Amino acid sequence: MAEIIPLTPGGPSASGEPFKEGACKLHPQTMCPAFGALRVLARIDGAQPAMVTDTGCLYGLTFVTHFYAARKSIVAPALGTAELSSGKVQEAASAAIAEAAREQNVSVIPVISLCVAETAGLAEELLPTEVDGKPVVLVRVPAYAIHSHPEAKDVALSAVMRRFVERAPEPEPGTLVLIGEVFPADPLMIDGVLRKMGGRVLTTLPGRHVDELRLAGRGAAVAALHPFYRDTVGVLREQGVGVVSGAPIGVDGSAAWLRAVGAALDLDEEVVERVAAEEEATARAFLATRPLAGATILVSGYEGNEMLYARLLVEGGAHVPYVSTSIGQSMLTAADEAWLRAHGTEAIVYRKAIEDDKAAMAHWSFDLVIGTTTLAAHAKEHGIPSVYYTNILSVRPLFLSGGMIASLSFVRDLLNRRPLYERMVAFFDDGQ
Repeated sequence: MAEIIPLTPGGPSASGEPFKEGACKLHPQTMCPAFGALRVLARIDGAQPAMVTDTGCLYGLTFVTHFYAARKSIVAPALGTAELSSGKVQEAASAAIAEAAREQNVSVIPVISLCVAETAGLAEELLPTEVDGKPVVLVRVPAYAIHSHPEAKDVALSAVMRRFVERAPEPEPGTLVLIGEVFPADPLMIDGVLRKMGGRVLTTLPGRHVDELRLAGRGAAVAALHPFYRDTVGVLREQGVGVVSGAPIGVDGSAAWLRAVGAALDLDEEVVERVAAEEEATARAFLATRPLAGATILVSGYEGNEMLYARLLVEGGAHVPYVSTSIGQSMLTAADEAWLRAHGTEAIVYRKAIEDDKAAMAHWSFDLVIGTTTLAAHAKEHGIPSVYYTNILSVRPLFLSGGMIASLSFVRDLLNRRPLYERMVAFFDDGQ
């Protein structure tokens, strides 16, 4: 666990967690992690998810899957108290797999195993690995083991990649595989810059088709744009694929990332340096306007890429003393954490809870709060401009100079809305 500045009166709590007494961070306040796995798996063309869980979990996850992921039904056994107590989970899972195999246009059957199935004793070795020529892939995402929905995306992607990715004897020269559920324009912008260097993007994962998974085995290198794809990176490393960590974020991150990609793809050093310098010059020209100078901003979310956005804000001139995220600390988060701490971020909270964020708001005076819906509502009650991180910021370009300009320009507009929020608070105060 990273060192975090204790802000509770009288010092840190007995648990060593920030801000609140007796905190337990094993289960951060986030949606069921299985949602992340479903988001990845349901979007694959030809994938028919079969979920093994109780009826209550099935109801909720069916809703969010239709709403966020894909117009696709989930095949699942009816597991109530009677079925669970009878010890027929294994038979029910096999029946669901058989039903999924009978659906039209099915090419792969992901079997998603949740808390109830795992505690009831679902045996992986007794499940079929194939039905009528259709691969069956078990994806285990019980909430007590997988602590956030971004990390469940990693579990799901790594599971299907283990099944479908085979390292090509001769990878395609100059090709890069991107890993990260990113804004659609970002891979296009990255590809455009890589082509100036003599390389190109081969595919971006999680993808929409099994063939995109197979392409990962033909790439000369892979770039993990988000820091929670640990298992997925591990699968590719096992296959001998070179991995570039970090992301092309801001001035510092973009130039360093482009140089690292150039080295991984064995591209011409002079060309790579020229392109990296062009990107850096474009970004610095925009930053010279100090678009966020003087602003103090809180960044909190459960997407797992919060530190990337915090880096952009800091480069834009903002003070970001506090960042929180639902994912856990790892080697893939180390570089961003170190950069932020070196540039004035005092507290970085992994596996955060709303109590952490509210205590941070009480400790610092913020001009803008970027967070969850609950935190955004809390901030608006205090007249502070605030937005929902996932639906407002994560749906915009992020990487390279183009992403920087788009994101920072939007945040600058948000900061200018402070008078509107103050009028809103005054209006409701007058009405009391």
